[in-house]
Amino acid sequence: MRETEHEAGTGKRPLGVGMVGYAFMGAAHSQGWRTVGRVFDLPLRPVLSAVCGRDGGAVRAAADRLGWAAAETDWRTLVNRADVDLVDICTPGDSHAEIAIAALDAGKHVLCEKPLANTVEEAEAMADAAERARARGQVAMVGFNYRRVPALALARQMVAEGRLGTLRHVRLTYLQDWLVNPEFPLTWRLSKDRAGSGALGDLGAHIVDLAQYLAGEPVAGVSALTETFVRERPLLDGASSGLTGEGGAETGPVTVDDAAVFTGRFPSGALALFEATRFAAGRKNALRLELNGSDGSLAFDLERLNELSFHDHTEPATSSGFRRILVTEPGHPYLEAWWPPGHGLGYEHTFVHQARDLVHAIAEGGVAEPSFADGLGVQRVLAAVEESAAKNSVYTPIPNTPVPYTPVQV
Repeated sequence: MRETEHEAGTGKRPLGVGMVGYAFMGAAHSQGWRTVGRVFDLPLRPVLSAVCGRDGGAVRAAADRLGWAAAETDWRTLVNRADVDLVDICTPGDSHAEIAIAALDAGKHVLCEKPLANTVEEAEAMADAAERARARGQVAMVGFNYRRVPALALARQMVAEGRLGTLRHVRLTYLQDWLVNPEFPLTWRLSKDRAGSGALGDLGAHIVDLAQYLAGEPVAGVSALTETFVRERPLLDGASSGLTGEGGAETGPVTVDDAAVFTGRFPSGALALFEATRFAAGRKNALRLELNGSDGSLAFDLERLNELSFHDHTEPATSSGFRRILVTEPGHPYLEAWWPPGHGLGYEHTFVHQARDLVHAIAEGGVAEPSFADGLGVQRVLAAVEESAAKNSVYTPIPNTPVPYTPVQV
């Protein structure tokens, strides 16, 4: 994005941003970078220096559409640009480690989309690189944007203040339906080599991070089941597998999970329940959670993201119950810079808040949260879920019932 005369005259040091990838997440991150300096009083001035993609024509069109000053077709060139101080990674998981480590080694700050990597080993290497870079004053952050929903940031504050007492239960579901149709094509998200895992990494990573963020402690153990409901899908145009499905169309194997369900336990003894699926017909982006403690409960629904439900169990039973908190007050997290009370925010604002927090961390020399170490923690939970699901592939039979179905392992 070319600076206006006003922007260049603010006297604030510029922070040149270079972004790799320009699809769904790239567009969302671009919205955040374009907007953040116009809403919040920042210590640095974000400048959209360059965006990168392999298709020259497409990335130049994306640069014009999304507000980037220049376009590159090689991420290595972008990383080495003098006007790029921060590298924002919005690519599939198979390239996260290589790009992030190279950027950190080149002296750049890094923002990397979730999940941090495709494997624990990659995530460990990234966390190690981030720790080395931290000693040089660099910042590395993972893009778990739902932490930046004001209602969820408020929920974290309330848990930390002891409003729920001793935490007993955390339950989270993330339901989508975009794979219900078996004719949906075999995209990169359905390949383990590219995505690492399916609904588990795509959706489960978010709810694992939220569970640990809200509870204020890590998940210590899991027991899991996963399933792939549609095991072959039509190939995208131009691809070839040599396999032929119904109607003569070429197909390829789905090598990731379609759904994952798992239980967890926190070191404190609190129990957790997780469900992530892309096969919940009618559910477009349904993230819901509830926390129950000895003194109260909190509940949240992303489809009503400006609201938080709170039950204070210390009140008399004759008058207590869940009540709605409308999270639009200037005293609520992030909302001092936005609209008058009652005027709600949306999904895109989480990326503005993400950019705000990252800019402050860079300017103040602090640790950006969630850090790469936090991302590694989530990756370890995802790996434990896959390991547990493999062990649980043979069910414990219930007497006098049909033989349990044995799922395929991916």
